[in-house]
Amino acid sequence: MANPPYFDELTRESMEEVGWSVAETATQLGCEQGTLYRTRHLNGKAGGSVNMTLALERIGWGTTDHWMRIQARFYLAQIRWD
Repeated sequence: MANPPYFDELTRESMEEVGWSVAETATQLGCEQGTLYRTRHLNGKAGGSVNMTLALERIGWGTTDHWMRIQARFYLAQIRWD
């Protein structure tokens, strides 16, 4: 069974929809480009922070609750399928 989607996939899709580069996305989120790469938002390596989910909510890319539910579903699937 495939893993549920996570930050990296959904963030990339949102960036493509609005035509933003990594630099533009970081500017809109109020963070450094490296922050996007260090979190799961673009490289799939570390979980997203509550602050990042608040920033995503601020720019209209879902709510913090939405992003936290995505994170919880992903982690639960990892535990169940490992």
